[in-house]
Amino acid sequence: MNYTYLLINIGVILFPLILSFDKKVYFFSKWKYVLPAIAITGGFFLIWDLLFVKLNVWSFNSNYIVGIKLLGLPLEEILFFLTVPYACIFIYECLNAYFPKNDLQKYSFSLSNLLLGLCIAILFFGYSRWYTLINFGFLFVVLAYVEYANVEFRFMYKFYRAYLVALIPFYIVNGFLTAIPVVMYNNNENLGFRVGTIPVEDHFYLMGLLLMNIYLYEFFKGRSQAISNKQIENGTIL
Repeated sequence: MNYTYLLINIGVILFPLILSFDKKVYFFSKWKYVLPAIAITGGFFLIWDLLFVKLNVWSFNSNYIVGIKLLGLPLEEILFFLTVPYACIFIYECLNAYFPKNDLQKYSFSLSNLLLGLCIAILFFGYSRWYTLINFGFLFVVLAYVEYANVEFRFMYKFYRAYLVALIPFYIVNGFLTAIPVVMYNNNENLGFRVGTIPVEDHFYLMGLLLMNIYLYEFFKGRSQAISNKQIENGTIL
């Protein structure tokens, strides 16, 4: 029995969990928005994961997992969709709390349009590869929805900053997962370009994963605030 992947998961969430009680961020008070966002997104990505295992897009090295499987996936892989989003939403909230000034607000919409164009270009050349097709197709749909259909709240300028910071632990964690390797990729199903040992698609997989999580987090938080405001308004009227 090997605990490598499990220890990586524990390392990812340990400090964010401990620091969740920081007095400036009070991240623990936002768990009621964080947990449903992670649950919904995680459910979607687990289906994606199962599909990719069936299609031999990637597989897991049995030498580095404890051997417990749920729904055909290693326990550690299921935990990944809890630990990584939790840590990244924590980064997002810490940056917003400690650095409220954000110059990316001027450029985020243009950056989103550039990314949408990049998705279309990569899909044109890589549509025959499963990882490339589903990864960039998903990112295109979610990003287009957030920027063009979501009119209630704007958060992409905060998202991009958090994503850039999250790339630091991403390179450490994914570097271990792909170098050991714990996760093994079928290069016939991706573009074949790597940053070190990390497939280039993984960078955009992380972006799509975080974007869905943070959108839902902001959605639940905004809806709760709207209900509270309505109750206050009704109480004032009465």
